[in-house]
Amino acid sequence: MSEGVVDGRVVVVTGAGNGIGRAHALAFAAHGAKVVVNDLGGSRDGGGSSAGPAQTVVDEIVEAGGEAVANTDDISTWEGAGRLVQQTVDTYGGLDVLVNNAGILRDRMIVSMTERDWDSVLAVHLKGSFATLHHAAAWWRERAKSGHDNDARVINTTSPSGIFGNPGQSNYGSAKAGIASLTVIAAAELARYGVTVNAIAPTALTRLTEDIEMMKRAAESEDLTPEAISPLVVWLGSAASREVTGRVFGVVGNRITVLEGWVNGPGASAGTRWTPEELSSVVPNLVAKAAPNADALGNRNGA
Repeated sequence: MSEGVVDGRVVVVTGAGNGIGRAHALAFAAHGAKVVVNDLGGSRDGGGSSAGPAQTVVDEIVEAGGEAVANTDDISTWEGAGRLVQQTVDTYGGLDVLVNNAGILRDRMIVSMTERDWDSVLAVHLKGSFATLHHAAAWWRERAKSGHDNDARVINTTSPSGIFGNPGQSNYGSAKAGIASLTVIAAAELARYGVTVNAIAPTALTRLTEDIEMMKRAAESEDLTPEAISPLVVWLGSAASREVTGRVFGVVGNRITVLEGWVNGPGASAGTRWTPEELSSVVPNLVAKAAPNADALGNRNGA
């Protein structure tokens, strides 16, 4: 493989056996990175495990002339996330980029969602992203305390479902919203150690979304392949992105947007404590002045 924007950088991609994660791993390798391909090898809903998917991606990378190793640890566990980071350091002598991509789906309406549906999705997406981030951040902190300079990157994966909301995905959307907030907080905490933290909210046709009718229709007119998401992620993992941190990017086909978070809108103040009766004439007026919530695609008023 030829030299690229991440030449020589050590990159971990979780959930890299299929879909968007696989595309990320192949793209990083194609641009010169050494890649640790993490995938538990489970099904779409998180059941089962297999070494096959991760190793298959590693084989593709090696056959093309790149460097990669497989990891099948469960990143939703504290120990599994720790082993992933340790294997990376032991194998390649360091860690430059962490891409948190692993995820599962267990979609149900709130009234029919089970505790297991909720816990398993939160565990993989939100806890898994935090667990790998924790172990990687601890390693970068120790390097910084020892006098070494870091030029490290974390790229988390949120979702339009978490940013804008989507019925039937209260577990998934809550986890993804948490990841967006985690990104902003981690960026502030880890800047002192030479680490940037950003996130993407991708829209792509994968095994997690292939049966969603809206996605099928959109794919007829846009490039919703996983490979369309990866160029931004590779750039965010490069040295060129060091001035960008704490941001969430929407990626739909060849369109990239900077997503803007919660901000204070219309407000009202009183000289004394409000009474509930007074608020009946205040709150509806504030809501009427406020911008409407975005739709599931992040647009307002059909724009």
